[in-house]
Amino acid sequence: MIVTPPILLRLFVAVFLVVILQLAFFSRVPMLGSVANLVPVVVVALGLLGGAVTGAVAGFAAGLLLDAMLGGTLGVTSLSLMAAGYLAGRWREGYDIVSSLVPPLLTGALCGLAAIIFAALQLTLGVDAPVSVLALREVVVQALLGALLAVPIFPLIRRVLRPALVEDSGRARARSTARGYGGGRRMSASAMMRGGEVS
Repeated sequence: MIVTPPILLRLFVAVFLVVILQLAFFSRVPMLGSVANLVPVVVVALGLLGGAVTGAVAGFAAGLLLDAMLGGTLGVTSLSLMAAGYLAGRWREGYDIVSSLVPPLLTGALCGLAAIIFAALQLTLGVDAPVSVLALREVVVQALLGALLAVPIFPLIRRVLRPALVEDSGRARARSTARGYGGGRRMSASAMMRGGEVS
C-alpha cells in the first residue's frame, strides 16, 4: 500500500467511523447471543490490504479510541486489536490472497484471537470476572461473527483503499501487457523463420 496524505485521511476516517458505528449501533444489536464486534473486522481488513504496519497502527488507534470512549483501561483493546492487525498484515506480506474464502476465514480466526487476547489481558489486570465455558463460547461466536461480517466489509474497505493498493495497479498492468498493449515488439511468423528479424 502506498500511503499518501489522502490515503492517510481515508484510513483515519475509516477507523473513526467504525468505532462510532460500533458504539452507536453494533453494540446494541444482539447476534447469536453476543454482540457483533465490527472493529477487529475492519482492522484485519486493513492489515490484509496494507500490510503489518498499517494493520498494527490501525489496530492500536482503533483500540485506543475505543478505550478512551468507553472509559476502560487504556491499552487493553489496543493491544488485542494491534495483534490482530499485525498478524493479518504479516499474512499478507507472506502469502497471496488466492481465494475469496481467505479473507473471511482469516478474519474469523483473528477476531477469535483478539477476543482471547482481550480476555487474557483483562484477567491479568485483575478484572473480577468468572472464567467459565461461556468465555470459550464468546470467543467462538466472535470468530463466527467476524467471518460473516468480513464478507461485505473486506470488499468495501478494498474499494475505499483501491487507489493506494499496489497489487491492483500491478494486475491492471499485467492484463494490459497480456492483451498486447504493453509496448513490446512483436515478430511476424515470416520474421521468426528468417532468424528473428523484427518486422
